[in-house]
Amino acid sequence: MQMVSLTRKALGFGLAVLFALSLMPAASAGALAITTNDFVPFALVNLVPCANGGAGELVLISGTLHIEQHITINDNRATIKSHFQPQGAGGVGLTTGDVYNATGVTQEVDTVPLTNGAAEFTFTNNFRIIGQGPGNNLLVHQTIHTTINANGDVTSVVSNTSAECQ
Repeated sequence: MQMVSLTRKALGFGLAVLFALSLMPAASAGALAITTNDFVPFALVNLVPCANGGAGELVLISGTLHIEQHITINDNRATIKSHFQPQGAGGVGLTTGDVYNATGVTQEVDTVPLTNGAAEFTFTNNFRIIGQGPGNNLLVHQTIHTTINANGDVTSVVSNTSAECQ
């Protein structure tokens, strides 16, 4: 889904902030926190395989994406929390002209060391494209968790993805 690329952009932003902060002189033992809160227009085309009587159709979805990011730095660790949620998002089937609503929440929590140490990345995406009538609703759920030890070795990857029509 398109939300993955947006989340990776957010992670890039977070890592850039962390790099800039790592160049600053060490602060006192207190935590440093930064929060951003943005609303950006978006548009994407997504396949709904159960639409159009089961033949499937591409749906053009647009709306506003609420993006909230929170970065906390404590000692040698940084935690980056990203939250993405469409607001007033809807779509139109490019074949049938059917109207759809788009809802969901995508979240990512990354815990990374500023110098050496273990890291964890957790990505959760719940996205729904809801059509009028029965049988043309797409529900997507993704959870991806990665653990990296202090040596930089990936020690665990858990990936669960489901997409179903209702």
